[in-house]
Amino acid sequence: MSDQPSYVPPSIWVWNKENGGQFAAINRPVAGATHEKALPVGRHPLQLYSLGTPNGVKVTVMLEELLELGHGGAEYDAWLVRIHEGGQFSSGFVAANPNSKIPVLVDHSGVTPLRVFESGAILLYLAEKFGVFLPTAPAARAECLSWLFWQMGSSPYLGGGFGHFYAYAPLKIEYAIDRFTMEVKRQLDVLDQHLATNMYMAGNEYTIADMAIWSWYGALVKGLLYGAGEFLQVAHYTHVLRWTDHIAQRPAVKRGRMVNRTWGEPASQLHERHDASDFQHQTQDKLPRSET
Repeated sequence: MSDQPSYVPPSIWVWNKENGGQFAAINRPVAGATHEKALPVGRHPLQLYSLGTPNGVKVTVMLEELLELGHGGAEYDAWLVRIHEGGQFSSGFVAANPNSKIPVLVDHSGVTPLRVFESGAILLYLAEKFGVFLPTAPAARAECLSWLFWQMGSSPYLGGGFGHFYAYAPLKIEYAIDRFTMEVKRQLDVLDQHLATNMYMAGNEYTIADMAIWSWYGALVKGLLYGAGEFLQVAHYTHVLRWTDHIAQRPAVKRGRMVNRTWGEPASQLHERHDASDFQHQTQDKLPRSET
């Protein structure tokens, strides 16, 4: 262990805005809106407000998969929420998601707009709405939902735990990095052992569980999260890699990964999506129409 002095918690914690690291400008211990701004609404039934992080990718992949199957009712507008600039704290966003996290979906297909927040809840809502990517047989459905909620419970240890202390924390704390590295490698081993005998997370059927887990752990084993592939020795998880590469070849997954993405190669970014033709218009020297 390092020789850093031990931290003794005070009897009462007081918020120190200067102690937030990379996210100090947007993190705060209270909820609610910081400014008045309505959410834009496009012409499609489904309105998504998001960013191309793993949690956002889950939903855009699902929507593109639905469209790939011919579900016209899944047409959507994907609006970019710049979370590092506090877009998730607008009055309109907070009304749609009081937790101020992306993504949030508003369904305008009924008489009254219906909000759905939390990425797992959005996947489940869409799967039930369109009747696909969620098995109907009781055993298979239970397996799918178990893995979906496994992801919801596990990835905070990956993102807020390992990712934060390994990549973002202003101080590198040996204990914290060791603790969360151990947990993330355990999670990868859980996945690897399961996928050794299963094509997909719920067996032989591609489901919302795959979409949810792939967005986080697929990116991790391909070295796309936190630059930690070598550190975690991800090459050891051969079954996770097989599954990851197989899913990555799906056309809808390729499109979904582009939506609301603002980093990487310009050709991999589609800041906002309002029509299927937006993918065709996206080139290295031309931003989406909402950015020009």
